[in-house]
Amino acid sequence: MYKDYNRILAMFASHFAPQTWGHAQVLVTGAILARGQRTVTAVLRVMGLSDESHYVNYHRVLNRAAWSAIAVSRTLLALVIMTFAPGGTVVIGGDETIERRRGEEIEALGIYRDPVRSSKSHLVKASGLRWVTLMVLVPIPFAQRVWALPFLTVLAPSERYYAESVRTAKKITDWMRQALLQVRRWLPTRTIVFVADSSYACLALLQRMVRLPRAITMVVRFRLDAALYEPASKRLPGQKGRTRVKGKRLPSLAQVVADAATTWTAHVIPRWYGQATRSIEIVSGTAVWYHSGMPVVPLRWVIIRDPLGKFKTQALLCTDLNAAPLQIVLWFIQRWQLEVTHREVREHLGVETQRQWSDLAIARTTPALMGLYAVIVVLAHGLAKRHRLVARQTAWYAKPLPTFSDALAAVRLALWRQPTFHVSRFNRHIAKLPIAVFNRFADALCYST
Repeated sequence: MYKDYNRILAMFASHFAPQTWGHAQVLVTGAILARGQRTVTAVLRVMGLSDESHYVNYHRVLNRAAWSAIAVSRTLLALVIMTFAPGGTVVIGGDETIERRRGEEIEALGIYRDPVRSSKSHLVKASGLRWVTLMVLVPIPFAQRVWALPFLTVLAPSERYYAESVRTAKKITDWMRQALLQVRRWLPTRTIVFVADSSYACLALLQRMVRLPRAITMVVRFRLDAALYEPASKRLPGQKGRTRVKGKRLPSLAQVVADAATTWTAHVIPRWYGQATRSIEIVSGTAVWYHSGMPVVPLRWVIIRDPLGKFKTQALLCTDLNAAPLQIVLWFIQRWQLEVTHREVREHLGVETQRQWSDLAIARTTPALMGLYAVIVVLAHGLAKRHRLVARQTAWYAKPLPTFSDALAAVRLALWRQPTFHVSRFNRHIAKLPIAVFNRFADALCYST
């Protein structure tokens, strides 16, 4: 595993100065091995550098050293694509998350709606930093399901941050537009499908992605009351007046759902949102979405309903008119993995536990921890191919397949075992441990609490 680890880290070496790269490797390895908080001091302790008098050099990697986070993101994307999606369509999920932080020194801090604790009838606000994250949705062989692997995380400051600035505050859709254009430049020949929630059902964003020389297919949740129209008829020779942009008004999707004459097609989804098999019914059609003063976007809409009424009827929008309705549904239900990844990086990789106050360190640390999630999964994939990744089992919990906690534990165990737990007659200071004791130590050391 050490060869794979060194090979993967070497892919990022060119983005750092030689001296900075040595310190960066320590931070990466320590962030994997550390448990609990991911402060620089916690990383140095777990790496055995508690007596390092020049500890400030490790802080400088985050708050002062010259290296490009965008360049690192591009290399990380190439690593994930090369490992899990060397061919075919690249499915990318986009979402935003709140990192709960407090402190007057943090300039980009804002007050946002807490998506976890809030409901339709109860609003809870959270103080923190807002991040826009792009993740590659790829099937992971050892987990036998699709996971969301982060590769690009961008800080989206609040409007208060721009109050005393000459720059205008950017919307979430503006940040996502810039991020997707960057991904399109990184993957100029690949077919890209982007899935997201209704926050990105924005005409300006959709139209920009459609206008690209190689368009990005957008699949987002759609509202049932949107104004849909038939495509505009062709302009006749000698016709006066402006060219029409839309045709006849079509029934809204809410009316389509309520219409008894609507023909629904039944399908069985094997892993609906990662759970059990679910029977659904869908209906689809094409239309033009138009709003006064906004660009016109041709789209394919898909309505999903449950014949048993176990979930609320929902609609999807796809900018590829030729896409199969069932494929659109399968693309979209992968989006739930984004929320799973956000939770796991909080529980297992220490996001929200760091305490940097420098603006540059804040802008780098959380994206680095998010990207570390993808690096760990790639390393675990190599261990799984050598049958060194197993699911943690107990008498009261039978786990059929490994989860991210198992992947992290396997990578940690491989890192701890290589330099520490080896037996040699020339190293008399190494103590032999009974296997039962070793397993107890490894379990306590490698699994997060």
